[in-house]
Amino acid sequence: MNEAGTAETPGRWAFAALLGGNVALSIGAMLVRLADTGPTASGFWRMTLAAPVLLAFAWRETGGRMPPRPAVLVAAAAGIFFALDLAAWHIGILQTKVANATLFGNCASLLLVIWSIFLTRTLPRGWQAAAILLAFAGSALLMGQSYELSPDYLVGDLLSLLAGVLYTGYVILMQRVRGTIGSWSALAIASLVCPPILLAVAFALGEVILPHDWTPLLLLALTSQIVGQGLMIWSLPRFSPLVIGLTLLVQPAIAALAGWIMFGELLGPVDLLGGAMVGAALALIRLPSRRERPI
Repeated sequence: MNEAGTAETPGRWAFAALLGGNVALSIGAMLVRLADTGPTASGFWRMTLAAPVLLAFAWRETGGRMPPRPAVLVAAAAGIFFALDLAAWHIGILQTKVANATLFGNCASLLLVIWSIFLTRTLPRGWQAAAILLAFAGSALLMGQSYELSPDYLVGDLLSLLAGVLYTGYVILMQRVRGTIGSWSALAIASLVCPPILLAVAFALGEVILPHDWTPLLLLALTSQIVGQGLMIWSLPRFSPLVIGLTLLVQPAIAALAGWIMFGELLGPVDLLGGAMVGAALALIRLPSRRERPI
């Protein structure tokens, strides 16, 4: 993606990779709940266990050469945003519902749509406008059904919202650096910044650090960091922030299903309608749109 905000021409499998990355990321909330460490400690292990694989892929990608210093600094800054995002989101997951945490954590979708409009100085029209309306209406239905006006969920919801804002900064910085270096190099640098921050937060909060059962943490590292983030970061320069933002909304839909299966957070007809609307939006956003209206 260049500085004007336009994306590269997507390859044949680019959109499938973008969707696949979001599907892999959507089960992260469930795995954090299943881990027997503290919530921030689970984020520490997610990054630490994934690090050797990411470094090996980055080494192969660059042939062992160090990326340019400016790119390293931008990717490291993205890693700081990501570490703080994980800390806020993982703590929030345990204080609200899975669907709430994932939906509020993905407020980045709305912020990225706004960012796309700011970059291009145009208002979406045609299929793009219809996709935006459908996506956010469907998400509102999911949120309305899963959210409860209870003080028990307020802190978790607010932490998840904060995580979404931080994740927006992470995506914007990673999209920028991906114009300079490869996806595995960018992800490896950002990921290596995270463990010290997450471990410091976990110690400060008095969390359990060492797990008895490594299975949820190994799955979290594999699905969320290696597969999920790997596919997402590879896809970033191939799409506009608008498309990336709307695709993030697949995560609350999948998380709501996971919450239903694993934790008995039942889905009703309105939830199913909301999920269907998000799916329709993802289909529409891939259709050609009429010329956008300048603002």
